Amino acid sequence: MNNSGVNKKKLNLVSILVVIALCVILFWYKNKVNTNEHSIQNYHELILTKHAKCRMECRHINLEEIKEIIKTGKENYSKSQRGNHTIALEGYSTEGQHIRLVVAPENDNLVVVTCIDLDREWSCACN
Repeated sequence: MNNSGVNKKKLNLVSILVVIALCVILFWYKNKVNTNEHSIQNYHELILTKHAKCRMECRHINLEEIKEIIKTGKENYSKSQRGNHTIALEGYSTEGQHIRLVVAPENDNLVVVTCIDLDREWSCACN
């Protein structure tokens, strides 16, 4: 066998190994994301801060919509601050409102820090 045949076999083997490595990384990442989402959904008690309650009222977001976003929303990693243990979840309510929640797991509970309507500015006097 000549050198070009050996080089082609090496190239094919390297290509296959790269594809396998990418599949393993993707599988690991997907499972990591699902684990994080699952742990957020398994809270004992949902706690709303005073600020979150005020923002909910201003922005016409009810408790069922909050629970819906916790259940079905996706994490916005650029808005989450894992070092501060806050997670930004985004999604659409059944009423079509585009909502971002900032939540903070605390022991077995989940604290809703704030909620934001991503499509509309609301007049609010919350601090």
